[in-house]
Amino acid sequence: MNTLFHYLFKAYLIFVSIPFLVSQKVPEAKELSFIPSYADSVFSAPKKAGDLKNKKIDEASGLAFSRTHSGIIYTHNDSGGEPLVYLIDTLGKDKGSIRLKGVWNRDWEDIAVGPGPDPKLQYIYVGEIGDNNAVYKSIRIFRFPEPKSLEDKMEVEPEVLKLTYPDGARDAETLMVDPISKDIFIVSKKDSVNMLYRVPQSAFSKKTFELEKIMDLPLTMSVAGDISGDGKQILIKNYFTVFYWERKEGESVPEALKRNPVILPYKPEPQGEAIAFHPNGKSYFTLSEIRFKIKPVLYRYNKK
Repeated sequence: MNTLFHYLFKAYLIFVSIPFLVSQKVPEAKELSFIPSYADSVFSAPKKAGDLKNKKIDEASGLAFSRTHSGIIYTHNDSGGEPLVYLIDTLGKDKGSIRLKGVWNRDWEDIAVGPGPDPKLQYIYVGEIGDNNAVYKSIRIFRFPEPKSLEDKMEVEPEVLKLTYPDGARDAETLMVDPISKDIFIVSKKDSVNMLYRVPQSAFSKKTFELEKIMDLPLTMSVAGDISGDGKQILIKNYFTVFYWERKEGESVPEALKRNPVILPYKPEPQGEAIAFHPNGKSYFTLSEIRFKIKPVLYRYNKK
């Protein structure tokens, strides 16, 4: 009965998601140039980690683990929400918030934690990269150091990097920071073939930068991604699939992404737009926005 219920629930979610996907102007995908393999032997089926206790998190569109505070996860709402990064733990309990001063939330779509200018610190990167109708001339990334200590309400004044695309405005929901090269990567969303763009850390000193187009990815509707803390694993997901790459020694992120991905276990969510590796790389977590009045659940997938 559990298996039957799972498939019925999956079919239900796909059915009720059709109006949403149509509203997202889903592109017609080109023929995949890779042959993905399915592997349920790498990570386990999902386990419910907990329900979100903070009711203000209703459109969670990004997820990233702290590298400074054990068991703390950063998340945020997307377009129109307050300029707040929320803190939760691995059970979904509320642990406070960080207000970004001097900016607003035009369309925050992803968050990442990684290295920055000070080698002794870890930094939080917030991607204001959403653009549903591809009308904005520029997008932004906000960067600030992880707080040294946690309080219920915190404030920071982030660095702001203004970005433009070399090939016209794009919608994007995936932001990743490579802990090895320190490069920042953005993956476009609403293209029949999503594109990978790169931003070097040095761009922040210039305040503005034109993104470097690196490669096409034979994926579409990418909504989230993450690179593990040691840089050896990469995740990119769309609404129904989690793609996974293992990175070889000395290999760059684009070189790793040229290989065929592995399809990992994923429990369909009402509108799942957030994924993050645990700092130890032995599990990944997903989170959905509220949709169809279904409350967000934090799911955990453990490495076998």
